[in-house]
Amino acid sequence: MIDIPEELIATQTMFRGAAGKAFTDALPGLAARYLREWGLRTDGAPMYGMCALVLPVVREADGLPGALKLQLLDEESAGEAWALRVWGEAGAGTVALLRHDPETGAMLLERLDESRPLSAVPDAREAVGVLAEVLARLVAVPAPQGLRTLGEMVARMLEETPRALAVLADERERRLVADCAAAVREVAGEPGDRLLHWDLHYDNVLAGRAGTDRAHAWVALDPKPLAGDPGFELFPALDNRFDPAEILWRFDALSEALGPACDRERARAWTLGRVLQNVLWHSREGTHTLAPDHAEIARRLLGRS
Repeated sequence: MIDIPEELIATQTMFRGAAGKAFTDALPGLAARYLREWGLRTDGAPMYGMCALVLPVVREADGLPGALKLQLLDEESAGEAWALRVWGEAGAGTVALLRHDPETGAMLLERLDESRPLSAVPDAREAVGVLAEVLARLVAVPAPQGLRTLGEMVARMLEETPRALAVLADERERRLVADCAAAVREVAGEPGDRLLHWDLHYDNVLAGRAGTDRAHAWVALDPKPLAGDPGFELFPALDNRFDPAEILWRFDALSEALGPACDRERARAWTLGRVLQNVLWHSREGTHTLAPDHAEIARRLLGRS
């Protein structure tokens, strides 16, 4: 039997209600099924994030270490295996997908060193440089046809913006969010066609492959893939390891590293779009103010700080 972490149960129940509770209740049986059907044995304590249970495993046939990832299949996770295959075929530096069950979303992934995330690199600017190199490889790959698109997402965001503006308590924040929406409207007609990760922060890049060049020694994982403009990818690197004095430096370093694929002004608009997106998410949960770091990112990019 697999012990399901209480924190994962609590998170799934909080954010997904009955569906999340049903998912965590089913996890022991689901884990046992794939351990048996895929010829695996556990090889360490379970790991987890907000959305998934990850079991370190060894493949019994050849002793290959791996990671069995189990998560609730939804709009975000449905494209993960597909994107990993596309990036893998392009040599883009993502975690290798070894097996996948499209019915449940279960995946057997290569084992990386979870004790060495990019977030553990002490020098934040060095970490930004590594993340920029990883990101440049990812967005060089065209998105496959049929993947959800940034264009569809942005249309829904702009439709929802008036509702979110109405619940913000502070007039200055309403103006800030309205300006974010205005910036997004300017670029919404050209949403892009690159394969995006959407959640590339420093904990989603792990040290994994010895004997490769510096950039390829770092491996991206846990994508929430969609087709869109590379400028939509910069926000997590600004918000994680947050430092207001570094916002513009990081933004410039990331956009420059992406080269011609990332126009700076478009990237500014799409990053403001990520601020808008977070406002919409939080307003649905009853929050009536902006997260301070998100507000500061928007102000800096709009030249107000």
